[in-house]
Amino acid sequence: MRRRAFTASALAALATPAIAQQWPTKPLRLVIPYPPGGPSDVSSRIVMERAAHILGQSILFDNKAGASGMIGAEFVKNQPVDHHTFLTTTTAMVCITRHLQPIPFDPDKDIVPVSRMTTSWGAFAVHPSVPANTVAEFVAYAKANPGKINYGSAGLATITHLFGEMLCLEAGIKMTHVPYRGSAPATNALLAGEIQAQFDQTTLPHIKAGKLRALAMLAEVRHPDFPDVPTLRETGYGKEGGDSWFGILAPAGTSPDAIARLDKAIAEALRAPDIVEKTHKGGMRVTYLNPSDFRSQIGSESRMFANIIQKGNIKLT
Repeated sequence: MRRRAFTASALAALATPAIAQQWPTKPLRLVIPYPPGGPSDVSSRIVMERAAHILGQSILFDNKAGASGMIGAEFVKNQPVDHHTFLTTTTAMVCITRHLQPIPFDPDKDIVPVSRMTTSWGAFAVHPSVPANTVAEFVAYAKANPGKINYGSAGLATITHLFGEMLCLEAGIKMTHVPYRGSAPATNALLAGEIQAQFDQTTLPHIKAGKLRALAMLAEVRHPDFPDVPTLRETGYGKEGGDSWFGILAPAGTSPDAIARLDKAIAEALRAPDIVEKTHKGGMRVTYLNPSDFRSQIGSESRMFANIIQKGNIKLT
């Protein structure tokens, strides 16, 4: 029995070094828990295809959409650890949904951050009929007309909803939230004047076309195509962050060396000028974070959104 126990222990000890020497030994598999063509899918394919090439392997993209990312996350959680399977994540999946309903995985125990890759550009846009050219003017107008401003979102408790709630809490204003089945329908309603404001990426082409007015960018930096539009934080609001970012996770138990090597390849991919250009054309910007910093970001933003959800009494029903 002692000989068997020693042999098993020795094999376990050798497992990680073996992975370290050889990884990756087969194609990577990335589960994308959202439909093809969306920003998380686009970002993942642009960056991870290059990262896999850097590692000398091909990659299989596996879209398992549904339940706000939970179907794909649960699938990855339940797979045997093979050190080659990874998961695309979004802000909502690990920082928001957990505070609204039971979810089938523990973001603190069942997954390990690998890298944050990109963040969507977004804008706080208003219909031209709104008598405000700045955030300060909008806040003053909203205070003078409590509850009369309707703002649209991609759905109840989405990040596009919580951005509006964040502004309401920080500015001490009251707006009426109107949830839609996705960002595009909300933007169509804004263009038609059915609502007065929206916090979303889908407003950007219409701002450029002069059909909507941008009051602020929902980002840490100004958008290069709209250099005169301040960030929301520059106007004194949105101080706690909460951008819509996309990253890569690994199932708990994945070799630390595999995580480190994939993170290094992702970082290298994100420095390539053509990848930077492709992400920009896809409506995103490179916002790389390493595993440690990504873990910290997830923790701080999860606490932030929990606070917004609690203070705003936001529920899914």
